[in-house]
Amino acid sequence: MGTTESSRGAVDRSVAGAAAPPSGLLDRLSVAAVVLNANGQVVFWSSKAEELFGYTAAEALGQYAARLTVHEEHRDQLIKLFAEVMESGTDWAGAFPIRHKDGSTRLVEFRNMRLLDDLGDPYALGLAADQAAVARVERDAALAVRLVSQSPIGLAILDPDLRYLAVNPALERITGQSAAERLGRSVGEVLTFLDTDPEARLRHVLETGESVVDRHIVCRPPADPDHDHAWSVSYYRLEDSAGRVLGLAYSVIDVTERHRAAAEATQARQRLALIARASACVGSTLDLETTARELADLVVPVLADVAAVDVLDSALHGRTASQEGPALFRALAVSATHSTVVAHAADPPGGLARYDSDRLITRCVRTGEPVLVPRTTRGDLQRIARHGEAAALLEAGGVHSYLAVPLMARGEVLGALDLVRTRNPAPFDDDDALLASELAARAAVCIDNARGYQAQRRAALTLQRSLLPEVPSHLPGLEVACRYQPAGATSEIGGDWYDAIPLRSDETALIVGDVMGSGINAAATMGQLRSAARAFAELDLAPADVLYHLDHLMEGVEQTITTCIYCAFDPHRGQCRMCLAGHLPPALLRVGHAARLLDLPTGAPLGVGGVPFEATTVPFRPGDELALYTDGLVETRSEPIDARLDTLLDALTAMRGRDLEDTCDRILEILRPPGGEDDVALLIARAQP
Repeated sequence: MGTTESSRGAVDRSVAGAAAPPSGLLDRLSVAAVVLNANGQVVFWSSKAEELFGYTAAEALGQYAARLTVHEEHRDQLIKLFAEVMESGTDWAGAFPIRHKDGSTRLVEFRNMRLLDDLGDPYALGLAADQAAVARVERDAALAVRLVSQSPIGLAILDPDLRYLAVNPALERITGQSAAERLGRSVGEVLTFLDTDPEARLRHVLETGESVVDRHIVCRPPADPDHDHAWSVSYYRLEDSAGRVLGLAYSVIDVTERHRAAAEATQARQRLALIARASACVGSTLDLETTARELADLVVPVLADVAAVDVLDSALHGRTASQEGPALFRALAVSATHSTVVAHAADPPGGLARYDSDRLITRCVRTGEPVLVPRTTRGDLQRIARHGEAAALLEAGGVHSYLAVPLMARGEVLGALDLVRTRNPAPFDDDDALLASELAARAAVCIDNARGYQAQRRAALTLQRSLLPEVPSHLPGLEVACRYQPAGATSEIGGDWYDAIPLRSDETALIVGDVMGSGINAAATMGQLRSAARAFAELDLAPADVLYHLDHLMEGVEQTITTCIYCAFDPHRGQCRMCLAGHLPPALLRVGHAARLLDLPTGAPLGVGGVPFEATTVPFRPGDELALYTDGLVETRSEPIDARLDTLLDALTAMRGRDLEDTCDRILEILRPPGGEDDVALLIARAQP
């Protein structure tokens, strides 16, 4: 193969010894050997000469070669050439027409040279082969050389020790390694960029003769270490015509474009699936931290090895972010493929972090554009991290690529999604930035919704808590403890309330109500009802009359119906007058007895109108306890309400005689599920001597 061949093979073959079998090339040429004396007479005649000229040795020996083998018109020319060789000692090579025994003329390729014996007598050795056979061998050799050198398929030939003997230009181009870097070296020394050592596989092919065809290899060759290349390789053993093992050859077809097209198609499907998954998984609740965590978990490890979601503190409080100086972020979520120092370098969720104006995340939120650093340097890490210690952790963790995209919703930048790669060797590219921006945009809408919801929820909760009363520190003959718990993150604030109102003659009015509905409207309606109930109670009206007036008041309010329980406790008589407006019955715990539900007339909810209310008087003596509550305490979708009411009674019985504040907390702990869907008002009263 011209300059790409190695001379090592020739040296190796020269030391193989006389016992080495023939290569077979001379057999293909069918070379004949003839020796003439100084007179031109045949003195040696080989069997191949018999095949070439048609004469047996017996017929040829002693004959003048010119008379025997050429036509008369060519004899003088032959004799002249013979004389030149014998006189000058120079070789002569060329084609000459000879006469076959059958009379036909054949063109024969000759190489003639003078020989001397031990006495100094000259002889002529003629090596001859049919010119057509020589032409075929030359043509085949030329075709083989051209085929190898001009083939678009990379080819290499190895000796039995798996050292390179020859490589073609295509292989040099495909691998980026020149012939000089390969020739004479073993495959183990050359193919160091492969993930696995190919020497064992090649040795197996060499020993067994079992070819390996179309083996797919993905690697990063020295000429292009940043990108994957795909090759289809085949290994096969080389043997001569006699079956002697000459070495091994392998071919390499570059299928990188096909591999990349398939990879891009797969990547496109994965990205579409990721976007579809984002639509289903991100924003499953209206909780800000949950939404951020869903986004971070979504992109790890598909897009990044570590992801962080940071929101501008100003966005959380409805303020316009400053465009100068440091930026203040609240970290919401961090996700990582594995426990890594890089994750520790990120700001812990829930905390505030201040980033200087030269930091990349600050640039991202102020420009509203992605910041892409395909290959990070130490200086880049200083601008990614908040401080030098975090930058050192990023470097120690092997961060080599960085991407930040803004969280933008409805024209406002809320924060940023920070992505880094450590184990994934591929750098972030423009396609990654586009995908991350799409995911961030979808998540930003959910974050904005959660932000708006939480702002409204805080406003409603603030309104509701401001409307709830402070229980008087002293109530004649009565100890009272109250609790209000808003609904969980997936629901809005409701209209539950409680009240304890001192009345004339040392009496106390106890009220618990539930305005159906949610949000600020429910809280506002609750405030109106609580104020009205307090006003009616202070008029010293009977419980049924108070509910009657509240029912009449609700007829003009555009709100859903309301349930309520009104109790008037008289410490001098040791009794309670109770009246229900569609509300759950109270629980009574008497001294020496288990808690039970009072069987009272239920009545109609406030706002129905036209239904009379009926009061019931119940003894309530020192040591007795009474629990008023709203349905959010005992109603769930997973358990029957009867079972929940039994749990309430058991809890009250178990907490008999305990501090009422502790009793309220314990009941809520037992009955209130995390993230309950409805708010709860609870009031527990104990009669005192």
